[in-house]
Amino acid sequence: MTDLLPMNRRKFLTATAAGAFAATVTGLTASRSLAQNALTIGFIYVGPKDDYGYNQAHAEGAAVVKAIPGVTVVEEENVPETVDVQKTMESMINLDSATLLFPTSFGYFDPHMLAMAAKYPDIQFRHCGGLWQEGKHPKNTGSYFGYIGQGQYLNGIAAGHTTKSKKIGFVAAKPIPQVIQNINSFLLGARSVDPTITCQVIFTGEWSLAVKEAEATNALIDQGADVITCHVDSPKVVVETAAGRNAFVCGYHANQSPLAPEKYLTGAEWAWGNVYTDFVKKAQAGEKLANFVRGGLKDGFVKMSPLGPAVPEAGRKAFEATHAEIMKGGFSVFKGPMKDNKGNEVIAGGKSFAEDAIELESMDYLVEGVVGSTA
Repeated sequence: MTDLLPMNRRKFLTATAAGAFAATVTGLTASRSLAQNALTIGFIYVGPKDDYGYNQAHAEGAAVVKAIPGVTVVEEENVPETVDVQKTMESMINLDSATLLFPTSFGYFDPHMLAMAAKYPDIQFRHCGGLWQEGKHPKNTGSYFGYIGQGQYLNGIAAGHTTKSKKIGFVAAKPIPQVIQNINSFLLGARSVDPTITCQVIFTGEWSLAVKEAEATNALIDQGADVITCHVDSPKVVVETAAGRNAFVCGYHANQSPLAPEKYLTGAEWAWGNVYTDFVKKAQAGEKLANFVRGGLKDGFVKMSPLGPAVPEAGRKAFEATHAEIMKGGFSVFKGPMKDNKGNEVIAGGKSFAEDAIELESMDYLVEGVVGSTA
């Protein structure tokens, strides 16, 4: 990112005198009203923009927005989920004249984004995740997210056609509903190929902890898993470790195929460029921005990495056929009868849930065939 001053914007706010800063704010506020067709947008990332994962996916979305006429994009990476992010947001508003902010990390929402939204009611804030609630949170805030479990189901189909051991592995950060849904979707996709396939899961306890991610990947392979996927902030360590052990990999967040071109089967990626473009076009037109935005593969919120050379022909056909079904709409990954991995029925026969079902937002069980525990 190119800052207005040769120092970190958070340090600038700390160092600048209040009187001079207020004068700057007054001038920038006035200039805003003179350039109604121009729009400055701020993107904030908790990690590096080239992490081959969560942050890179958002940065790729921001890059799409940069090409829109009349739009200026300011970015800052490696911003922790502390008061530092409040300083970053405030400086983007007051130094850069940003009127629409995307603080992308989960922990930015409460209290940080909410505090800034209360302080700057004329600025729009949109957060990646599912935390915004009608009647509870400010109207100048909102959330957006995608149904990426559909992508993990397709990952599972590719894995199911590639595995020889009939054991696949999942490196997971924390046992929250979205992660659990991805684990279950991955196995269900594989079991649509072969119902005897099992999935071993290891939780690292952290969104980004390279040592534990490498240890978990090695442990899964030592236990016989020959296809690995994950839900951590940056899959880079998992992908490179698995490929180095001659295991196949399915990606997550962004395209990791350059890291393991021969071992990469496919990957569930975010397509944030589409989502951000829609927000920006509406903002430029002076339209009200939605507070709660969701979508899946069909809606262009999620996409799949190209199939790698290791996926057999039967796997390619099954993958493409299922992808086409999902794109028609109404596809259900979770269909009964279904049991959890403790033998309890969790979905009755004849019942199914679409990706936007409220029942899936609180999922706390691992399905039958997943070896591991959320405890």
